[in-house]
Amino acid sequence: MNYSRKELELRLKKFALRVLGLVKALPKTEENRIYGSQILRSSSSIGANYAEAICSQTKKDFINGLNICRKETKETCYWLDLIFEANPTVQKRMKDLIEEGQEILKIFTSSVKTSKEKS
Repeated sequence: MNYSRKELELRLKKFALRVLGLVKALPKTEENRIYGSQILRSSSSIGANYAEAICSQTKKDFINGLNICRKETKETCYWLDLIFEANPTVQKRMKDLIEEGQEILKIFTSSVKTSKEKS
């Protein structure tokens, strides 16, 4: 499915807010504090970098911005997997969030590829 810029911006915002909700629900341990801090940074960075990318002045800067979004999404997926493994009590809640992260990663991977082919 092709998303408009506004639809993707909204999806990224919702994803970051869902990650925030997950972090708030995690058991209060030192590891989760560290994991939570990391995933909050990476998940919120996806949308921020996308907002910057769509305002790019050149195609090269746009592609670079999308690549940053892809990398931040990949990092977020890593933290989701780590949190999933470390917290059996929230695994059921996380399955949809992990799937959403993978879908967003596919969107950015495809967008980078398409943008490079067009330039």
